[in-house]
Amino acid sequence: MSEHEAFMRRALALAGRAWGDTHPNPMVGALIVENGAVVAEGFHARAGGPHAEIAALAALGRKPAPGATLYVTLEPCCTHGRTPPCTDAIVRAGIARMVAGATDPNPAHAGKGFDVLRAGGVEVATGVLAAECADLNLIFNHWIATGRPLFAAKSGVTLDGKVATRTGDSKWITGEPARADGHRWRRLFPAIAVGAGTIRADNPRLTARVGGAETCPWRFVFDGLLRTVADAAMPGVYTDEFRERTIVVTTPHGGMGYVRKLATLGVKTWVLPSASPKVSFPDFRRRCAEEGITGVFFEGGAQLLSELLQVRELDYLFTYHAPVLFADDKGKSLLRGLRTEAMANAIRLGQVRHEVHGDDTLMRGFVKYPEKMFVDEATFTRKNYGV
Repeated sequence: MSEHEAFMRRALALAGRAWGDTHPNPMVGALIVENGAVVAEGFHARAGGPHAEIAALAALGRKPAPGATLYVTLEPCCTHGRTPPCTDAIVRAGIARMVAGATDPNPAHAGKGFDVLRAGGVEVATGVLAAECADLNLIFNHWIATGRPLFAAKSGVTLDGKVATRTGDSKWITGEPARADGHRWRRLFPAIAVGAGTIRADNPRLTARVGGAETCPWRFVFDGLLRTVADAAMPGVYTDEFRERTIVVTTPHGGMGYVRKLATLGVKTWVLPSASPKVSFPDFRRRCAEEGITGVFFEGGAQLLSELLQVRELDYLFTYHAPVLFADDKGKSLLRGLRTEAMANAIRLGQVRHEVHGDDTLMRGFVKYPEKMFVDEATFTRKNYGV
């Protein structure tokens, strides 16, 4: 490992301290090195607060020594937003050299911060652990480059791609380390989503439990007919201490009486226009963008995720593979409903990353859709109006 990489890994660790706390901003870490030693560190803690570079300079508390190097995981900003440009502060401080990881993903800004620094007399090196630095900010990068929230799906599957036995038993396919990692990703995303079927079958809490602390993202329940509200026993997400963080996504077919019932409980409702009891994913994405929700972590069930894939609205996929086999045609599959007759019609993942969690492995990456993709109406049921 080179010296640059070692310092950049430290900067990445610093950035990770704000895991899930910086939306809609990116996580960024920075450190100042003098004569081969770290003398100051900083990270961006939350939107509106000091950027990582400013935090590191403040922690130093003095003028950097001649020849000081600033390491930062993301290209410094060069425009005035909530805070002044970091490039100006770096030049004023007298930093001799800056080493950056990822380039600003905003096409309007990409590389301009580097140009400003070079024009100010700062030696600039770029691309150190660029892939790792970019991967840190999956949600922000997608949001800033496209203006659309990142829709990601997660599931634990057997080696033969099943999420439950023929009787519906699924606890637990993956081991504790993989499930703990799933909670870590829940902690990152601003919102988590499930279908009505999952709520009725499992009554999940839908919170992130990491390091002994419990936090609650926005919790979306897709229920086009508001069946979960009609049930005699109300799901916990409608009655627990986080119920004001719950949003039921439905259609006009669900009935305004149920909408009013949810409102009395403190639960929010998004009634999206639809000619059928199916919620429109494009409309849902637009509403998320309007509300500033930059990413949604879909955790099922299989019907919800399959619908999301069919309409090409799934951007990213997390799949935990367990060393388990059902070898049963009637086992429940993760994704279904497409008619894929040739490899050219297969959906693939890009920018794939692999991780090991106990006995299980995680494969994750961006969903790459083929030019032509066919829905198999003969095998995919449309009787479940949860979405």
